[in-house]
Amino acid sequence: MDKAVELMCLYWTTAGIFPGQAEISRFDFKDRVESAARAGFKGLGIWHTDLEHILLHRTLKEMQTILADNGIKYLELEFLTDWFLEGARKGESDSRKKRLLEASAALYAKHVKVGDFYNAVVPMPRLVEAFAGLCREAEHYAATIGFEVMGCAMIDNLPDAIQLVESAGARNGGLIIDIYQVVHQGWTFEQIRRIPLKYLLNVELNDGILPGSPDDDPSGRKFCGEGQYDVRGLIRCVKGMGYQGPWAVEVMSEKLVGLPLQELSRRAFDTTIAEFDRAGYS
Repeated sequence: MDKAVELMCLYWTTAGIFPGQAEISRFDFKDRVESAARAGFKGLGIWHTDLEHILLHRTLKEMQTILADNGIKYLELEFLTDWFLEGARKGESDSRKKRLLEASAALYAKHVKVGDFYNAVVPMPRLVEAFAGLCREAEHYAATIGFEVMGCAMIDNLPDAIQLVESAGARNGGLIIDIYQVVHQGWTFEQIRRIPLKYLLNVELNDGILPGSPDDDPSGRKFCGEGQYDVRGLIRCVKGMGYQGPWAVEVMSEKLVGLPLQELSRRAFDTTIAEFDRAGYS
């Protein structure tokens, strides 16, 4: 195994729930951290609703102690939407933004993930202005902002996403790509290589059935190596760009949510690191 490869276990992978059906993990925060660490992960993800639930019972200081005691070096906080709008939805977004940025500062988060789920139609100049402003505000919390490019977002393609971060020019802003989006949006490795390395903040891995197949199921992501995605190809592509950061595992599956926490953690780590071995990074 390449000693430089460090993996993050993102929220939905071991939450034991499925997006759209629930948002608060069925597993305790401390248990999730300990399970991830035992499996070999060096990073973790927390969803905003679950964060608020955790804070009903623990302080941010207690959370940070748990993370540190288990050797967790990287933390992702998600998800901020509507940061580029105006009106009532923007007001609600600002409230969530404040909570996420405060948590980022207290927990020494690697980044705060932002984006859009509603295919909002917003002019690029407005998006650039909003992203630049969000990054400026995040600087006060020593926070980094990662925009996830998704098919359901107001920016659903790599050229526009690159334009967003380059035009904003923020030192603490960049892009997050997910192999699910790579496959389902039809992005090529050549397009991915055009992302300036300084703006590539994180890469999310999982597996699944290729779109167009009768067996394709958006609710059925799989662990790496258990589907048809070219996981090794993406690893080689991004490694070839010089990427040295941690890699994230994000598996959302209705079929897997009922598994025990330790099995979810162990399978997520073992199957992903095996793809790095097979890709030649061992």
